[in-house]
Amino acid sequence: METSKVYHIGAAASLMVLIAWLLAWEMVVAPLKPGGSLLALKVVPLLLPLRGVLKRDVYTLQWSSMLILLYFAEGVVRGYSDREEVSRMMGYGEVALVCIYFVCALLFLRPYKKAAKKLARELLDKVNRATHE
Repeated sequence: METSKVYHIGAAASLMVLIAWLLAWEMVVAPLKPGGSLLALKVVPLLLPLRGVLKRDVYTLQWSSMLILLYFAEGVVRGYSDREEVSRMMGYGEVALVCIYFVCALLFLRPYKKAAKKLARELLDKVNRATHE
């Protein structure tokens, strides 16, 4: 299987699992209030890039790799500070899923970034040659 396809599948799968993970955490596994809480709405920002990630949109993967870092911070804080063991483990699971997404997104974007740098370098060379003639 092509490596970029593997990275895309990893990013898409980890994003979908993260959404399900967070909903399960706040609604069933360890909600702040019995029966679930409004904290489950924290998954809404993750729904915004889902379509673009599934379609392999480079721009969406770029900005969502920054958005996902908010969830990394939340997972670290909750993993370290929550009182319930289950909730702490869910926080650390969130961190793991975010890391998988982040790494897969960056590795998927790597060839596109290299191509963009090469194109920019070529254009700059053309401009430099044109100004020196």
